[in-house]
Amino acid sequence: MRQILLTIVILYVSLSTFAQTLQNPLATIDIKGQQQWVDNLYNSMTLAEKVGQLYMVQVMSNQDKATKNKIIELIRDHHIGGVIYSLGGPNRQAQLNNELQALSKVPLLIGMDAEWGLSMRLDSTYAFPWNMTLGAIKDNHLIEQTGKQIGEHNKRLGVHFNFAPVVDINTNPLNPIIGNRSFGEDRDNVTEKALAFMKGMQSAGVLASAKHFPGHGDTDQDSHKTLPTISFNEKRINTIELYPYKKLIKQGLSSVMVAHLKVPSLEPSGYPSSLSKNVVTNILKEDLGFKGLIFTDALTMKGAADFKEVGAIDLAAFKAGNDVMLMSEDVPVGISKIIEAYNSGEISEARLELSVKKILQAKYKVGLNNYKPVGLNNLSADLNRLKDDILYEELLENAITIVKNEKDLLPLRKLEDKTIAYVKMGDDDGVVFLDELKKYTKVHHIEATSLDELMGKLQDYNTVIIGLHRSNLNPWKSFQFTETELTWLYEIAKTHKVVLDVFVKPYALSDLATIENIESIVVSYQNSKIAQEKSAQLIFGALESKGSLPVSIGNYFKVGDGIHNNAIKRLSYTIPERVGMDSEKLKKIDLLALKAINGKMTPGIQLLIARKGKVIYNKSFGKHTYSGNDPVVFDDIYDVASLTKILATLPLLMELEEEGVVNLDTKLSQILPSYKSSNKANITLKAMLSHYARLRPWEPFYARTLDSATKRPSEKYYKTERSEKFNIEVANNLYLRSDYQDSIQKIIKDSELLGRLTYRYSDFPYYILKKYIEEYYDQTLDVLVQDRFYKSLGANYTMYNPFHKISNKKIIPTEIDDYYRFQEVHGYVHDMGAAMQNGIGGHAGIFSNANDVAKIMQMYLQKGFYGGKRYFKSETLDKFNTCYFCDKGNRRGIGFDKPQLDEDGPTCGCISLNSFGHSGFTGTYAWADPEEEIVYIFLANRTHPSATHNLLLKENIRTDIQRLIYEAIID
Repeated sequence: MRQILLTIVILYVSLSTFAQTLQNPLATIDIKGQQQWVDNLYNSMTLAEKVGQLYMVQVMSNQDKATKNKIIELIRDHHIGGVIYSLGGPNRQAQLNNELQALSKVPLLIGMDAEWGLSMRLDSTYAFPWNMTLGAIKDNHLIEQTGKQIGEHNKRLGVHFNFAPVVDINTNPLNPIIGNRSFGEDRDNVTEKALAFMKGMQSAGVLASAKHFPGHGDTDQDSHKTLPTISFNEKRINTIELYPYKKLIKQGLSSVMVAHLKVPSLEPSGYPSSLSKNVVTNILKEDLGFKGLIFTDALTMKGAADFKEVGAIDLAAFKAGNDVMLMSEDVPVGISKIIEAYNSGEISEARLELSVKKILQAKYKVGLNNYKPVGLNNLSADLNRLKDDILYEELLENAITIVKNEKDLLPLRKLEDKTIAYVKMGDDDGVVFLDELKKYTKVHHIEATSLDELMGKLQDYNTVIIGLHRSNLNPWKSFQFTETELTWLYEIAKTHKVVLDVFVKPYALSDLATIENIESIVVSYQNSKIAQEKSAQLIFGALESKGSLPVSIGNYFKVGDGIHNNAIKRLSYTIPERVGMDSEKLKKIDLLALKAINGKMTPGIQLLIARKGKVIYNKSFGKHTYSGNDPVVFDDIYDVASLTKILATLPLLMELEEEGVVNLDTKLSQILPSYKSSNKANITLKAMLSHYARLRPWEPFYARTLDSATKRPSEKYYKTERSEKFNIEVANNLYLRSDYQDSIQKIIKDSELLGRLTYRYSDFPYYILKKYIEEYYDQTLDVLVQDRFYKSLGANYTMYNPFHKISNKKIIPTEIDDYYRFQEVHGYVHDMGAAMQNGIGGHAGIFSNANDVAKIMQMYLQKGFYGGKRYFKSETLDKFNTCYFCDKGNRRGIGFDKPQLDEDGPTCGCISLNSFGHSGFTGTYAWADPEEEIVYIFLANRTHPSATHNLLLKENIRTDIQRLIYEAIID
């Protein structure tokens, strides 16, 4: 019985403690220990020390010595309770924080206006997006995670109170202070976002402070310059402005910041809400039942400071019911006024005790009863975490909103039919956006000084992407179009399909007199690097569109509008961890690439890795040549050599096979009548493309055209000027006889077969197939592959004979030829046989960059589907990606190379047998693995200046990198 009674008592006490904790958001689970600490400290304080606790002053870690000394004086002589940090860097702040805490008898309560996190990002002023951007996100778990990670930042820096979230319901587009700081205009959405943010931040041990009570959202006045008026009646304010506070208070909100507002329906005297007893005590404390800390907004603000003589405003704020006087104009005077009122009986002991003990409770709750200095080691790394970068990306992907999409223009499909221009508006940078757009297709940046000039330049384009880019430095920066920009926008939209993308808050669209001619409108909310990247990816369908407008915009769009588009399986670009890869382990690849460069294995490298449809590594190393000064960059193109087999010839053949024109058992005599009487008549496509047909591996066709004495191109076959008879351009100012291509085909047809049937790699099948495919379509291979694949894939850097199309500055040279063409091979195909076919070989001749090769390999990986278009049936890919002669010791698929069957081979040996790819003589390599969803591209010009020594192969650089890729998989 005694045990039962004891259990009941313990349970009662526990429930009582839990109830007190729920009722008081500043209480801890250890409520007895907390209360004892608070009481002991309070009872040991002098009156001046107690009153000093009511003050929190502004500190900047980059302030001058004189200002710093004033802060030290306030701590040492006036016993202030806390500081709020503003401008300055994190390391300086941490050092100053430790210094100031060491001076204080009672540990300082540290606050910070970190509504969007700390200013840690390299590409943005803030760690996370603004509230307006977050308001567009439907998944509130992301908002809660944002609050949590911001809280972790604050805690790491020794900050206990974050003056966030802003819960103002922004129903006024002209609001100069709230705007981007609000989650939007819908009270439920604002409340849900604020509640999620609060829960996340407080779960990290940092106390939230909802602001600006009773509601700062519906005013067009700047509270830093005047006292804004909220002119609504009490019913409206209770229904709208106070709505989120009611919900957050019930869920354990730690503190509230009271705004300086003129609210006649709540305070007829004209006093600011921060000085109103009715607002602070009657409404916030009594009606809403709030037991947490109450802060004034900065008492130095124009709207508050005008009402009382210096110091008197502090007393008025305290008497109104506030607990903490934030950024008083004169702390010593304010303290003296409150002490004077206390001594005269105007302020009771109970009133002072209430606020001071609440402040001390908050200090206990954040751990100041066991205060420890901020650790300075690894501070920067701890505030620049990978998990924050990942979350930032996820937030933008979920926020960017399509608000108009006439005739489903977005995502942009049928790239072969589109000529796209980009026109930048606004006064900030849009380079990241443009560069990201260029990853998907050819996009030209069009600039002009006049409308006539602009329209003239746009005549060759049918689609124009217009970006409005304005500063991302702070949420108060200008966001509107200029009158000139609006005029240009309307004129462009009259004659072109337009995608308008605004990298500012949605209210910019209010400036539009009409949207009738604008097909698609995207709201990207901010002009950060990530916002620009993700918006470009969304435009091309690499990402689905998920966001919805957090505010209404004029007569065009209402809150909640947002068009959902599914992604269409184009490559997107992200951080390795988002697809289960380890960034740190992938850094080892950099070392191997640099080893190859420094070891003179190749002058330069382009390297790309994608997983699960997302590019997670895309880097360039080295230079075009060892002796040159041009670094390799993203849009430089390489001679990919034998990758041509799977990038050009193979897809054309797969298409013919799928259409029933040929099949894998089709014999050469069936597709080329000239082979009927040859020794190759019965060779099947399957055997030929599996390199299992007794075909000779290679023939130095060029050697037959050299002068026997000089070993240079014979005048019988070559001229230095083009003519009808000599029109095959094998190199600069070197033209082969036009009829020699027939000679090449005859040499192949008449060649002897190898003595026995065994696996033997050969280029001959691709010479033969080139002839067949071109005869079948009556078009050359270069035109066919462009029209049927590259244009629609957006593979705009992929081409034959690039010297005809782009500057040599963007083409990587392959060799200094001293045996055939006797010049640097630059812009012309390296392979001699392909050069003798006017640069258009079935086995070689393609130039490309890593990003384009990845698109084609990703299309294969996705079983023939890419960018909303099906190129092949799934079963077609399976058919060609099959090893038909593995039991004969031949690893090859149909056209594709496959992993080795024993120790030596083309891969790291750590990859699935279902994978496939190819390598090229110039040092190139492309591989795809369906099981791990990995695409790996390695482009190099290891043949420059000489192709003689293949150190790249000897040192296993490409396959060692492949091994590192698989070692970096973490899921």
